[in-house]
Amino acid sequence: MKPTHKYLEHTADILFQAEAESLPELFNECALAVEESQFDLSTVELNEEVKIKKENKQIDLLLFDFLAELLFYKDSEMLVLSEFKIDIIEDDDKFTLSCKAFGEKIDQEKHQPEVEVKAITMHEFKVEKRSEGWFAQVLLDI
Repeated sequence: MKPTHKYLEHTADILFQAEAESLPELFNECALAVEESQFDLSTVELNEEVKIKKENKQIDLLLFDFLAELLFYKDSEMLVLSEFKIDIIEDDDKFTLSCKAFGEKIDQEKHQPEVEVKAITMHEFKVEKRSEGWFAQVLLDI
């Protein structure tokens, strides 16, 4: 299965679904969906790097925390991120995410922001292991 994400019709916010064979690929697709819903990622240069470490006992909450961290970097550091190197380790009682994310400072003219995502919401949020891989659905509050 090729990792993918797609946007679905929603009345007021942005709803997307992602699929991938592995958890790192799924998290990568979700990160790309969050970022490209706001910016033209084809214009982003990879001259800034941030490291993200997260742990959680539940995989869905780990994804939620990870995507919220991307919004934190956008809002606090004014960064648009477009490439992600993600590793997820599952041990006895938790999942641990390590991510190197690459991008650059937001330039309104260069990156052409479309909308501003204010938050990741728990409404309609899900992560599921399926026979062919992993599935996620995320609703972004704009």
